[in-house]
Amino acid sequence: MFIQTEATPNPATLKFLPGREVLLEGTADFRDPEAAQAASPLAGRLFDIPGITGVFFGYDFITVTKNDADWQHLKPAVLGTIMEHFMSGQPVMAGSGAVPEDEAEQEFYNEEDAQIVLTIKELLDTRVRPAVAQDGGDITFRGYDKGIVFVHMKGACAGCPSSTATLKHGIQNLLRHFVPEVQQVEQVS
Repeated sequence: MFIQTEATPNPATLKFLPGREVLLEGTADFRDPEAAQAASPLAGRLFDIPGITGVFFGYDFITVTKNDADWQHLKPAVLGTIMEHFMSGQPVMAGSGAVPEDEAEQEFYNEEDAQIVLTIKELLDTRVRPAVAQDGGDITFRGYDKGIVFVHMKGACAGCPSSTATLKHGIQNLLRHFVPEVQQVEQVS
């Protein structure tokens, strides 16, 4: 098994491409070892590596975030853990797939803004999410209120130094261009 790695805009995060599907549907974002142990055998094993602070699963990639440890020491351990897991035949998730994200499911917006929200979601899904996935992350719509779009950034995008620039110059400009009602985009956790 050959696992490719790619740098991401976030220096604390590397993207690992195992050459096979990781999650068939949705994404899974783990920021603490306890949640990871309960939901995913692979994420739990990755958190067992000292220095790992986040694990994110996409369709065909895994992004791993570290603390101030050096990738030169962590990368071989991460590669070995991913390889061992896939060779064992164990599922990536303990349950049925993507982790339910209760707070992400609770979108907020006024009913009279439903058409605006539909357009925003379509733009995020077709133009923004594919680009963000290339960098090892994901972005989801959380809400809309009085011209402000609220989004949640996950994976390599969470805590990335360039995420503010991505939000303000990329996503905000795109949404403003297609949806004149949008005034700004804000990130929520």
